[in-house]
Amino acid sequence: MEQQYGTNVKSDGRIDLDLDSPACRAIGALVRRSSEIEGDTEAPPSYSEAVQAPVKLNIVIQIVGSRGDVQPFIALGEELQRYGHRVRLATHGIFESWIKESGLEFFPIGGDPKELMAYMVKNPGLIPQMKNLNIKDIQKKRQMVAEILDGCWMSCIEDDPITNVPFVADAIIANPPSFAHIHCAQALGIPVHLMFTMPWTSTREIPHPLANVKFSKTTPTVANYLSYSVVEWLTWQGLSDIIDNFRVKLDLEPVPTNEGASLLDTLKIPFTYCWSPALMHKPRDWPHHTDVCGFFFRDMPDYKPPADLVDFIHRGPKPIYIGFGSIVVEDPQQFTTTVLEAVRQAGVRAVISRGWNSLDGSPSPDIFYLDECPHEWLFQHVSAVVHHGGAGTTACGLRYGRPTVIVPFFGDQPFWGRLVATAGAGPAPIAYKSLNSQNLSEAIRLSLQPEITKAAEAISYKMRQESGVQAAVYSFYRHLPWDNMRCDLLPDLPASWVYKKSKTRRTMLSSKAAAQILVSHSRISAKDLQPYETKRIDIKLRRYDPLSSTTSAFVETGTKMVKATGDIFLKPYQEYERGRKETRIPSITRSTSDSPFVPDSGSIDTSASRDYNKRKERLKTTMSMVGGSAKSAGRVIGSFYKGVIVDIPLATTEGLRAVPRLYGEEVKDYGTVTDWKSGGIVAGKTFVGGMRDGLADLFVQPYKGAKEEGALGAAKGVAKGTLGIASKCSSAALGLVAYSGQGVLKSVRDLGRTKTKQMIAAARVKEGKYLEDFASEKGITTSAVVRAFEAHERCEY
Repeated sequence: MEQQYGTNVKSDGRIDLDLDSPACRAIGALVRRSSEIEGDTEAPPSYSEAVQAPVKLNIVIQIVGSRGDVQPFIALGEELQRYGHRVRLATHGIFESWIKESGLEFFPIGGDPKELMAYMVKNPGLIPQMKNLNIKDIQKKRQMVAEILDGCWMSCIEDDPITNVPFVADAIIANPPSFAHIHCAQALGIPVHLMFTMPWTSTREIPHPLANVKFSKTTPTVANYLSYSVVEWLTWQGLSDIIDNFRVKLDLEPVPTNEGASLLDTLKIPFTYCWSPALMHKPRDWPHHTDVCGFFFRDMPDYKPPADLVDFIHRGPKPIYIGFGSIVVEDPQQFTTTVLEAVRQAGVRAVISRGWNSLDGSPSPDIFYLDECPHEWLFQHVSAVVHHGGAGTTACGLRYGRPTVIVPFFGDQPFWGRLVATAGAGPAPIAYKSLNSQNLSEAIRLSLQPEITKAAEAISYKMRQESGVQAAVYSFYRHLPWDNMRCDLLPDLPASWVYKKSKTRRTMLSSKAAAQILVSHSRISAKDLQPYETKRIDIKLRRYDPLSSTTSAFVETGTKMVKATGDIFLKPYQEYERGRKETRIPSITRSTSDSPFVPDSGSIDTSASRDYNKRKERLKTTMSMVGGSAKSAGRVIGSFYKGVIVDIPLATTEGLRAVPRLYGEEVKDYGTVTDWKSGGIVAGKTFVGGMRDGLADLFVQPYKGAKEEGALGAAKGVAKGTLGIASKCSSAALGLVAYSGQGVLKSVRDLGRTKTKQMIAAARVKEGKYLEDFASEKGITTSAVVRAFEAHERCEY
């Protein structure tokens, strides 16, 4: 696979990308042309005045990773709570007590970060090295990803696991490795905002943090940009089947193959990066919906240090700090020996955090072994910090002006190591695979040089002028569709229902609480309420020209038919094998009340009962074999008709519509097809607009060309006009069939995909009833809701 994609995995887990290879060039071109990056030079959001939240939201923050990945979002959650939001932090169960002690709600999403950290240390990159390849390990991690995806969805709609208080998310904040974010938001119809500690958005200024870029046929800026495309593609290839299976559970369509790697860019998902602009500014080609806000610092914990720690700190020269947090290595004893020998060689005193590696050694007057201690307190009392380069630990060290030595293991840690070294606040990072007592002791001695201390203090001064958490809240706020989120009756609550009365055509947006109060007091009927989407997410398969579009549609249709044809024979065999395995399991003999073979006295006719169960299992297996074959045959016919009637005409239509983009003209968007009604509307608009614009091009394009370039421009305009009338009129005519058929197909599919919608509606009703029961505590009065409803009714007439 490495040769196929022009990649090579290094010992430190980073990926060598040969961008001159045909595969990398093809992937880069595919993802790049599908990602319309709109650069800007906007500065990070300032926080010069208080930002108010016009609507109080239920916000779920979904985080996958280590303690250092979770900690910044505790600070964010605490800040959001100050503005009146209800915040649920959904992450691994090991962090439950820590999160609850911070005053936030907690929801477990599964996954074991200790196991994940151990795996990542062994396989630090996106792709495991062949020498470390273990199919069982990979399968286990894939199962963990599937478990986390399900857990993230449950965190959006399930009750609090301890208090049983209902919860339905109104907005999602997530880090990219949680992977469920966009899909949960699409199912719920709510906004999603991503936040992360390392660059995840394509830029020409720096390469992807996980890539070593090799190139000779392009420029450094293009190589940097393409590195993101290739890494995104590799990530998507490894997870696409798991994510598509997850989407099926949510009644969502699978993500088109060519769209998965660039979803964040093409959907323009808001992104906030939580590092200090004092270390790295916002790249100039990042889009308007991307911000760099500063580090997320929590409030100083209420911490009383143990007396022996205080005594050690004040007993001699300031010690250094050494700790590797939640990193798990294969040989903790050898790692400890290396660290202790480096401390001895450097001639310094040290506070060593045991962490998940349980670093420990013989007692020494120059070393203090520490269990739990907030970095915010400890780093004020040390002279330098040595750690793995987690974003939170790096930020805290620089916050207090401490020179920093980073020993990166995987992920964003090398990125932070290079960033700190470039800023002059520490020596060059030492990769874990290269670590020994000598180079670590040299790095410690270098970090204590006056010039490095001075550089760290200068960064600290700049960081003290920032307010990263508050700026992140502002960034989150400015991308929310507030106008679509307000309840018409209780404006400070989010709308969850749309109330429609067909006779008078009245429409009203209602919160969960207001809707439940009105239903309970018989002012409205529950059947007139429909779930409301504050932010609709549509994932489209974009087309770029009629030839490739039509060809790919033919190939996709043929592939589905071939697979379904194979299943006609494969499915019966699979059902037969499954039935054989089940019959090998001894069946439990039924009691006298269940079995027709057993006399009333209660004795058991074992052989008769066994024969009966065997015949029953054989019949069940036979029916399953016939059913599997019949379903597969049905899929062959269905795939053929779907391809011929909908998919191929739609692909050709979209390809023809995209032709003007090839010569620099903007392609009009006539809306999204969601059902038969919208399909008819889009078909009509496409027909009228396409015919009008196509005929107009015969005259408009030559005129525009002559005005801009004279005779040569006029000739070009004639060519454009000819191409325009052919493509636009053809797509207009074909679109009548294609978009209408697409709409009908989606309506038919929706009839059989109501489980998720029903689940969401039930969860909203449940929370509405809870809010009604505690309305007075929430400052909600029934009379106020009824009066607001009556006023709204009068305004409608």
